[in-house]
Amino acid sequence: MTAKTRIMLVDDHSLCRSGLTELLEHRGGMSVVFATGNPDLVVPKIREHQPDLLVLDLRLAHTDGLSVLRMIRAEGCDIPVVILTMSDSEDDMSAALRAGVKGYLLKDMEPEEVIDAIGRAARGEMVVASAMMLKFAQILQTGPKGSAMEDLVATLTERERQVLDHVASGQSNKVIAKELDISHNTVKLHVRHIMDKLNLRSRVEAAIFSFEYRGSQDPNKTVGDPGHKSKH
Repeated sequence: MTAKTRIMLVDDHSLCRSGLTELLEHRGGMSVVFATGNPDLVVPKIREHQPDLLVLDLRLAHTDGLSVLRMIRAEGCDIPVVILTMSDSEDDMSAALRAGVKGYLLKDMEPEEVIDAIGRAARGEMVVASAMMLKFAQILQTGPKGSAMEDLVATLTERERQVLDHVASGQSNKVIAKELDISHNTVKLHVRHIMDKLNLRSRVEAAIFSFEYRGSQDPNKTVGDPGHKSKH
């Protein structure tokens, strides 16, 4: 039997803690080992429960999430941390990324998106809310440009370009399979091929690539636009 992913929550709103606990445990199949709004309990409870991931609010009553994160690191705890916040500020996200978080999610995301993102973060993947992808790309400003991107996109099949567009919109493999009327395993295979062909390591990087490619072309164009001519 596969062990459940163990999550710890830090949010000073009890309703948010209870709602997220319900969501992750009963719909996500995870285990919330501890939830608190008290920053003083964070380090001792991490040591006690050894969670796989810490989900941390950015705004707390008497401090802020990044101060809590710095405290955690100062105490030698290297647990992965994902920010779950109402703030869609580029400055807040930039500060969080500089602090070394594994993800930046928004509280107005769809429940299934939150479950999927937290699960992927617990498995080591960087996750970012789809609404924040353009700001994330602007912060990073990395990767191939111009004709180099054209050459990479040209290696993708038409179906792979369609899948990449869905990944860029933040959809899970399950949702993509339903949208394209193909199997979940087929979507996984396409995503793996996309990662290999574009030299990417995560869905976040794939989404950023798609946004940057779109920005280098017609502003209304997507990677899967049938107007794009493949070289193959």
